[in-house]
Amino acid sequence: MIEILFLERDSVDPDGIDLSPIERLGSVRYLDTRDPDEQFRAAKSADALIINKTVLTREFLAACPKLKCVCLLATGYNNVDLDAAREFGIAVCNVPGYSTDSVAQLTFAFILNAATNMIPYADSVRDGDWARCKSYTYYRWEIRELAGKTIGIIGFGHIGRRVAEIARAFGMRVLVHTRTVPDDASGKDAFVTFLPLSDVLENADFVTLHCPLTEQTRALINRDTLSHMKKTAFLINTSRGAVVDEQALTEALNSGQIAGAGIDVLDPEPMREDCLYRNAKNILITPHIAWAAREARERLIAEVAENLKAFQDGTLRNRVDILRP
Repeated sequence: MIEILFLERDSVDPDGIDLSPIERLGSVRYLDTRDPDEQFRAAKSADALIINKTVLTREFLAACPKLKCVCLLATGYNNVDLDAAREFGIAVCNVPGYSTDSVAQLTFAFILNAATNMIPYADSVRDGDWARCKSYTYYRWEIRELAGKTIGIIGFGHIGRRVAEIARAFGMRVLVHTRTVPDDASGKDAFVTFLPLSDVLENADFVTLHCPLTEQTRALINRDTLSHMKKTAFLINTSRGAVVDEQALTEALNSGQIAGAGIDVLDPEPMREDCLYRNAKNILITPHIAWAAREARERLIAEVAENLKAFQDGTLRNRVDILRP
């Protein structure tokens, strides 16, 4: 029976998700501490490691002589030193596609609030402003329709495609920037226009980020790229915090260079006390919950169990350590 160390159970199971698919596959220990020394000590005897956002450095992996498999409770894998994993013969497996609908849903929650100002209106009503209104119509913030507006999607994997489909249903024009234009771009993606990044930014009313964090995408949204956006445009980030330069976005919001932002991810996480976004104008921040719909977390556990089962059977699936930049 393999020994499985499950770090960060609290990140995926705050409300009683069924973990039995994993528990049936070996001897499972749970450790929710963020203390690196405790993690080191616990991981030394593990055959398989389950993590969410724990950073696995070369030093960490080198200190785990039995470790042969890392299963990520995530699609992104930027927190694992893949070069070291390859060197030490440790397979690293992610879970692609489990949160597609969940992330697309929050993306449009941000977009819909930006278009309707629903949250400010609801807060104002709670404060009694409508009850004190002398007019039949209480109209304090502008409301716009999404139909006819342009969405710019950066990254066109599972989530980017789903966001594009929803945008199409709202009657939006869809622009996409992606490193690799799909071979079937003239088929099912015929409603999408693929453009260079600067062209997407210059034309979009809403820019939404769905790219992985790599050396090429780190600080992709910076002073220069923000300068290409419309003053009336909104930026949404549900990908990784480091894709956006925090200082540059804060300055753009406070100066009115862009109209607003919806941010679900930060760098680092949890939010620092001195996070610049806390004093930024026209920003809505959520605590990295885009992926966390209960249905998505249930799919995640099922897929991690399948990855572990494949490891036991010697037929590893969803491996990212064999990918090359």
